[in-house]
Amino acid sequence: MLSLRSGLDTKGRTPNRQLRTLLTGLADRQFVLQNRTMPPSLGTLELSILLAVTRLGNDAYGLAVRRDVSDRTRHDYSVGAVYTTLERLEIKGFVSSRVAASLPRRGGRARRHFKVTAAGRRALSESQRHATSIWGGLTIFNPEPT
Repeated sequence: MLSLRSGLDTKGRTPNRQLRTLLTGLADRQFVLQNRTMPPSLGTLELSILLAVTRLGNDAYGLAVRRDVSDRTRHDYSVGAVYTTLERLEIKGFVSSRVAASLPRRGGRARRHFKVTAAGRRALSESQRHATSIWGGLTIFNPEPT
């Protein structure tokens, strides 16, 4: 048996060069499905926040996003969770941000406003398509009209 962590088999022997090369090559590659690299996916909170930024438009700053997501999901997310997720969405290229002018009523602190990018809109569209596809054919969850 080969231990991937140590590079040794269970008897303490070093594996041959070909096997070592194979293992190294596998560790350096991205996961590929049908010769396509998988696009960055959206988690539930990421999707909720991206939708909130879309809904809020020019008023999409951290606390407004938190309020919108918390109201719609009925879950009180921390400010840190929302800002961390917004940063992750920005790293993925799904949102961009800008710092607005300082406001005297906020003690001179500026707000950071977020905007959905074209990549973010594509990710939302793909998430909607995916959800529709996996829910397709199920009628048991559709409420009967009264």
